[in-house]
Parts: sequence; structure tokens; C-alpha cells
Amino acid sequence: MFKPLKRLFGALVGITMLGMSAQALSEPLKIGYSDWPGWVAWEVAIEKDWFKEEGVDVQFEWFDYVASMDAFAAGQLDAVAMTNGDALVTGATGARNVMIIINDYSNGNDMIIARRGINSVADLKGRKIGVEIGFVSHLLLLNALEKNGMSESDVELINVPTNETPQVLASGNVDAIVAWQPSSGQALNLVPGSTAIYTSADEPGLIYDVLAVSPTSLAANRDAWIKVARVWYRAVDYIQDPATRADAVRIMAARVGIPPAQYEAFLDGTKILTREEAMEFFKKGDGFTSLYGSSKIADEFNVANDVYKDPQPVDDYIDASITGAL
Repeated sequence: MFKPLKRLFGALVGITMLGMSAQALSEPLKIGYSDWPGWVAWEVAIEKDWFKEEGVDVQFEWFDYVASMDAFAAGQLDAVAMTNGDALVTGATGARNVMIIINDYSNGNDMIIARRGINSVADLKGRKIGVEIGFVSHLLLLNALEKNGMSESDVELINVPTNETPQVLASGNVDAIVAWQPSSGQALNLVPGSTAIYTSADEPGLIYDVLAVSPTSLAANRDAWIKVARVWYRAVDYIQDPATRADAVRIMAARVGIPPAQYEAFLDGTKILTREEAMEFFKKGDGFTSLYGSSKIADEFNVANDVYKDPQPVDDYIDASITGAL
């Protein structure tokens, strides 16, 4: 009886696996995104129903940024839109991920904004700065200080969630804040005389914004993720085409509740990448002109600031083959 039972067991396992596979295929790919312009760009494809045209079932879920990473870490999402540095943080805490699309790099939307009377990074010496410690804004600040012959010890850091930085600057409790759009723009509008004294445009490639996928989902749904990438670049073309840009801006602005004319400036501070541009940044290299080099710098920052203990295997977090397959 052993052999028949063994065959029966094998058949039952096979049926179970087929059922699980069918269930996996019937489930949409769940993607978390938030209000950064390079990720709001997904809204164009969502509204135009291009994923359905491409034959891929996706479900985009809108979050506050940190909450999106938490949901991914909890296994509630297949992928999440985050910065390359935060992809390492998320992975180091147990939610491994692979960056398969480089959406953009910040080209001015991340800012150090100072109150009236502070006109340069050098003027920050001895001042209080509101920044979300351990996040990408902190890295931007350190880069700015270093470029001006200063270090973190020359200023006093006040830990402030990024979405609260405009109110904190307005309160007068700090002399400057570090934030990204839309918080950076809100701070400039809220605080008369405030000025952006350093931005991500001063160090292109310091902050890459990506789509990071769980290795399990990537392995099980590779063809579907290629389709997602194809739709992404269709959206990029729509945004960059002068004939359709206004419609794209309208869609994106509506998602975050900002007038299109104001949102246009947000796009100017975000270098959304074509496929060809993205493939250049996917090449291995040192420094900020490579996703690998930038992520290595972010990894060193994270370890130095006790964001996590052990350096991460940066190469394992990057896979250019999805974008390369298009």
C-alpha cells in the first residue's frame, strides 16, 4: 500500500500546488505608492487604464510614505515606491526587496529651507535644523554641510517628521528644515521670507526614487513585472510629450489636491527618467551617477547613523533586467 499512498500523496500535493498557483495568478500585483511626483506619475497609467490594455492585473494602494514601507514590510504589498536608501533600510530590517525600475532622481524637490536672514549653508553654523533623522533628508543635509566644509557637529539637529517640518519652521523653534515636495513647497509658502539654500539639484543622483519588489513576487511574476515596466514608460512618454503634458499634470495634480499650475513646478524638480536614461544609471559605478554607487553611499550613511548595524549587499538589491527586457 505504500506506493499507491505515495502516488496519492503526490497527486494531492500537485493539485494543491496548482490551486495555489491559480490563486496566485488570480491575485493582482499590489503596489504601494505615495505623494512624491515621480510616483504620482503612476496615476497617469491608472486613470488611462493602460495596465488592463497591457494585460496585467495590478492594484495600486495610496499611503503616506513611511506607512507604505511598513505595509511592504508586513507582507501586504508585492512592491513599494521608495528611495534607494530606504530600500536598503527596509531590507536590513527583514523585508528584502529588489529595485527594478528607476522612476527618477530628485532634481531640486528635496530642499534645505531656512528662515529669513539665513542665505547660505554656511549661515547654518550653530543653528537648529528640523530634519527626520536617519532618512534621506538627513543624508541631503550631511552632503550640504560637507560641501561647505562643515559637519553635523556644527549644527543642532531636531528630529521632526517630514510632513510636520513646515509647521515647525513657521513656529520659530528651528532656523531651517529639510523636506521634500510637497512639504518643502508648503514651507516656502507658509513662512514669509524663507529660502531654499540647498537642494537635490546641487547633487544629482543623491536620491533615486525606485519601484522595489519582493524577491518572491519578482520570481513568481517576472513576465507581469515586465508588463508593469512597459506601462511605466508609456506614462513617462505621456508626461514628457508636449502635446499631452498638460493632461498628465492635470491627472497628477488632482491626485494630491494641488492646482495644476503649482504642480508643474514639482515636476520641474523631479528628473523623471526615460528607459534609456534609466539604463545608464543602472550601470555599475561609483558615486552618484550610478544607482549602485549612490546606494553604496546611502548604505554607509545608514550604518554610520545606526539606522541598521551591518552593511547591506547592495548588488543584491538591484536588478536591471526588467527594464532591460523592454
